[in-house]
Amino acid sequence: MSLDLDFVRAQFPALSSTDWVYMDNAGGSLTLKRVADRVSDYLLTTSVQHGASYEISARAKERLEEARGSVAKLFQARESREIVFGPSSTVLLKFLALAMKSQFSPGDEVIVTNVDHEANIGPWVHLEEAGAKIRFWNVNPESLRLETKDLKNLLSSKTRLVCVTQTSNVLGTIEPIQEWSKAVHDAGAQICIDGVAFAPHRRIDVKNWDVDYYVFSLYKVYGPHMGALYGKAERLLALDSIGHFFVGKEKIPGKLEPGNPTYEIAYGCGGIVDYLEELGNRCDPSGSDPLTAAFDHIAAHEEILSARLLAFLTSRPTITVIGSKVADRAVRVPTLSFTVAGKSSKEIVESVDGHKIGIRFGDFHAHRLIKDLELSSTNGVVRVSLAHYNTVKEVDRLVEVLEKLVG
Repeated sequence: MSLDLDFVRAQFPALSSTDWVYMDNAGGSLTLKRVADRVSDYLLTTSVQHGASYEISARAKERLEEARGSVAKLFQARESREIVFGPSSTVLLKFLALAMKSQFSPGDEVIVTNVDHEANIGPWVHLEEAGAKIRFWNVNPESLRLETKDLKNLLSSKTRLVCVTQTSNVLGTIEPIQEWSKAVHDAGAQICIDGVAFAPHRRIDVKNWDVDYYVFSLYKVYGPHMGALYGKAERLLALDSIGHFFVGKEKIPGKLEPGNPTYEIAYGCGGIVDYLEELGNRCDPSGSDPLTAAFDHIAAHEEILSARLLAFLTSRPTITVIGSKVADRAVRVPTLSFTVAGKSSKEIVESVDGHKIGIRFGDFHAHRLIKDLELSSTNGVVRVSLAHYNTVKEVDRLVEVLEKLVG
């Protein structure tokens, strides 16, 4: 059964409230109505502090833990206490680096990439203050892939941590996380994955991939502005507390949530899983795992969208696609970047704005990648980031506009 787009689009009120086309979804997806309804309900019925003996306080705490359990399903985590809530992936990675800092000694090595969003680079570079040595794993400029052989050449007995994206928010390529995780663990190190650009499009499986840490932004997966970090329970327990002095190392996940999560926002996140489960059941009524069914159908639909846009982009000699030129759902997500010869990316995007189509230009906080690819002078890249609620008709609308701009 194909994706029921009428059902899907009805879940996102923004799609019926304007004639704009949303193709900047990697910056932040549209929000589900059921997510907003949950946030509103929490604020209007259980907006009290947790930890008191009275009934409403206890109910409010139950709602937070219910939400944590729902988000744990998105990660396929072993238990809900392995999920840490925070304002964003950027903040959570800063918290993680702070809580891990005491584990590093002078001479220890941390591997980061030049492909990642700065959120998964900057916090680790600061570990140089603890004497750690930062080593960069750079993208192959010809294949535009992070090559496993290059990682293995960087790994050594001094490596303590490898920080890498699963999918670049510029290139859109899906990387072999399970393969990398094994290589890192064989070297005696830990691995931290930025899954922000992957999570809206494919099923996460932290257990099967055997990653130590995994982070993504719920506001890019149809939810409210909040991030979530997974950590293996034993890894979280080994971290220092960044909370008050009386919040001990054994208090997970609370020791990594200073000031507490925003309760109503966290509760709203449960609506993401409710939606995906309903979508999966509609797509595959006899299936045993509705979340997997939902993402399978999302991937299939997004492949159609990517193929439509890539067919146009690769047909124009003035356009250079930055990343894979194939639409295969196993290879990429529908985040597509390109440049146009003789035109700045800013010029292209601002021209498209006038047609009520929302795309974006720039480096997308992957500043090092854009600099190393020598694309800074063109105002970075034009990025079209699609989601499963986009339609072929909308892609064709963009193509029609681009045809007039690039010839």
